[in-house]
Order: sequence, then C-alpha cells, then structure tokens
Amino acid sequence: MASARPGDGIATLLAAQEGGATSAAHLVEASLHAIAQHDGELNSFVRVAADAAREQAARVDRRRAQGEPVGPLAGIPLGIKDNLLQQGLPAQAGSRILEGFVAPVDSTVVARLRAADAVLVGKTNLDEFAMGSGSETSVHGPVRNPWDHRRVAGGSSGGSAAAVAAGLVTAALGSDTGGSVRQPAAFCGLVGLKPTYGRVSRSGLIAFASSLDQVGPLASCVEDAARILQVIGGPDPADATAAPEPLPDLLAACRQGRAAGLPGIRLGVPRQFFPPGLDPRIADGVGQALDALGRAGATLVELDLPATAHGDAAYYLIAPAEAAANLARFDGVRYGRRAAGVADVAELYGRSRAEGFGPEVIRRLLLGTFALSAGYQERYYLRALQTRTLIREELQQAFRQVDLIAGPTTPGPPYLLGELAADPLAQYLQDCFTIPASLAGLPALSLPCGVTPEGLPVGLQLLAPAFQEQRLLAGAAAAEACLPPPRRLGGPA
Repeated sequence: MASARPGDGIATLLAAQEGGATSAAHLVEASLHAIAQHDGELNSFVRVAADAAREQAARVDRRRAQGEPVGPLAGIPLGIKDNLLQQGLPAQAGSRILEGFVAPVDSTVVARLRAADAVLVGKTNLDEFAMGSGSETSVHGPVRNPWDHRRVAGGSSGGSAAAVAAGLVTAALGSDTGGSVRQPAAFCGLVGLKPTYGRVSRSGLIAFASSLDQVGPLASCVEDAARILQVIGGPDPADATAAPEPLPDLLAACRQGRAAGLPGIRLGVPRQFFPPGLDPRIADGVGQALDALGRAGATLVELDLPATAHGDAAYYLIAPAEAAANLARFDGVRYGRRAAGVADVAELYGRSRAEGFGPEVIRRLLLGTFALSAGYQERYYLRALQTRTLIREELQQAFRQVDLIAGPTTPGPPYLLGELAADPLAQYLQDCFTIPASLAGLPALSLPCGVTPEGLPVGLQLLAPAFQEQRLLAGAAAAEACLPPPRRLGGPA
C-alpha cells in the first residue's frame, strides 16, 4: 500500500484502490501526513478537516469492501478553496471580516464532490475575497510556491495550486474571475481549467464579480481536470446563471484527443499575446511549445485581436464594480467581524469594514464605487461593458478561422514574494492574457509547457468557443502528449 500517494493521478489511485493495492484510508493518512510535514513552509491550507476526511475515507472503504458501488472520485484526496462553502467548516475567503462565519450548507460543487465519494481534506488559502494575482493578501499570510519558496504561487487560487503541486492532495478546486485558476496553475506547473461561464454552479461560492466568477479544477494532468469538471459541472436549479445544457463525456473527449493527436487542428496565435515587453523566458518557452505542436501536426494561424489589448482596462472597471455591489453585504451586523463599542449604525458599518477588509480589497471597492457613481458610470463602467462586447465578438469571429486559440498564460514566471506589493498596476497586468477569456465567458485551460532557464514553470493557455469543453480538453490532451512533462515535486512516499 505504501506505493500509492496523493500526488499520483486520479486514474492511478482509483485503479490501486480497486485492485487492493491501497485504500481511501491510506490515501487520506498520506495526505494528512504530507500536509503536517510540508505545509508549514507553503501555507497552502488554512484549515485541515482531518476527522471528517478520515470518516469520508472509512465510508468509501467500507462500501467498497461490501461490494457496493462507489463514486467516480472515490477515495481521492482533494482541497477546496476557502471561498467555497463546506458545511460545518469556517469559510473566511482570506478576510478578517468573515472571522467566525461557519458555512451552514455545502456549495453545490462541494455537495457534488461528496456525492462522488471524494475525500475533502481541507480548505486552501487564497487572496482576500479572491482579489489578487499572488495569494499574498490573505489574512492567513502568503502562499509560497513549491518550486521556489521565495516566490508566489499565483493567485487567487494559490493555496489550491501549491497543495496540488507539492503532492499534498491529488487535485483541488479554485475559482477563476480573471485568471485565478489558470495563472496559479501556470506558476506551479499544473493544469488549470476555467469552464465556460455558467457551466459550473456558483451556488455557495462567496462572490467576487458575479458575471465573471467560475469554479474550476487544478490538477496534475488534463484527464484529472476533466474528471473533476465532469462531477462538478452541469445544470443547477440553485443558480440562475447555471446553463441548462448537460455536460458531454469529457473523459471520452480526452482519450479521443490523445488518440487523434494534433493533425487537422488549427491553432490561432494572436500577436497581441506576444507583445514587445513579454518576458523573453515566457516568449521562448511558449514559442518552443507552439513549434512542437506544429511539428506534431497542428496548423498555426496568426491572428489579430486588437480589442483584447483593452481587456485589462475593461476588467478592472467591471470586476471592482461588481465587487462593490457584492461585498456591500459584509457590514458587521449579520455575520462576521463587528467593530466593538460603536452605537451609531453608519459608524458601525464604516469601522467594521475598515477593520475587516485589507488594503487591496478596499482599493478595488473604492475603484468600483467610483466607476458606478453619478456622472462617471457612462464614462467608465458602460464603456467597459462595450469593450467587453467587442472582445467577445472578436473572439467569436476568430473561432470561425481556428479551432483553438493558444498563447502564454502569464507575462512572466512566478515573481518573488513582495516584489510587486508596492505596484498594484504591475500586479493587475499579471492577468493580461487570461482576462479576455473571462470577459467573453469562454472555457480556457493552462497547460505546463516547460521551464525557464532557472527551472520555473511556464504555462501555455488554450481557449475554445463557449460550451466547447470537449474541444478544449481533446486539444489539450493531444498537446499534453507532445510537450515535456512537468517535473514532479515532493509529497509523501
């Protein structure tokens, strides 16, 4: 039993359990041991639910021993980003203002993972209210990159990414608003998948920007990401924005993609994704990956997508405006942190928020409130919405020429902790390549495609048309087979 470990792929762990080579109980103990041994350096988990995880694993093993059917993720140790509700556990979203809040129900995605018999090991660290690109703004402290502890793990789902990359869990859930699954996946050498907007229920997700937020998996390979999306996706009456279309067979798409390879696939390469200031290490790494995909049979098609160059400007008006509306509910009255010794209601609201929100959240709330204020809404917010429409239409037009769009996930490799702390604009530009898919609501995936000369991961991003996760995963599985596998990091033996 000692040979199987949480960092192995889902298919390997399922087969090992079915063959009696390991058990869900062994896997959860290995995961808990790895967290105890290694997470003090990484700070990827904010809460470990050891007793509940052991109980889940015991139920899986008992049902398997009795010959009862088990779910498609039976015994697989997973991490859950701490802006997703998990009944009975605190859900703090990295913020002081939600101190003491305990989730009364499961989010839809957590309920679906439970029904699939996954073992939920704990809640992972994140930027406060998912606002950040480095997982440095959490009240619990920053997350460190397993590849180099001096560097960020990416954000806002940095805790989920670090936990998977270090082999503490097999996979994890994150949320992606402007790149918060894909960017940390690229920084940590993982696959990170943002589904089409509406493909996964947002019920029980602590909202940042409601027209952009989507839950997605971080995993070590394309097939593992597909397995998790297969479980968590699909219609949900609890979320009016969840699309009614059922999910197709995503595992079959991966296998068909691997078998068919890349011949016949048209990969669009926008010149805006390779701007003059792009870090040469990223340009070289992604360029070499694209060359490899071309040699494997893909047809590379140069694209011109001028509207996407304005994505950051549009996003950083739309997302803060929606955040200002969503976070207005956190006032110190109904739940969460409440300022002491205040009798006046207006002062209570002001002091509770000033004490509860961190500087980055306050900065974005001020920006969003300004963008929605009288006299400025048409000048800024409505123009940002118009730009979003242009980006969406431009990408739709591009998919008449190509099957997938490819380019870098990030403009540079993982940066040093604190390096961008005094430069918010530089932080915001970390999302320049991931934001267009978010604004357009398209599915997108980051795939490891090599390392820099210093040995840091490089991510290749693929985009597909809306609700074409089959196409995206088939292409990603085919590309994965042609690219160098990422170096495997630590984890329990």
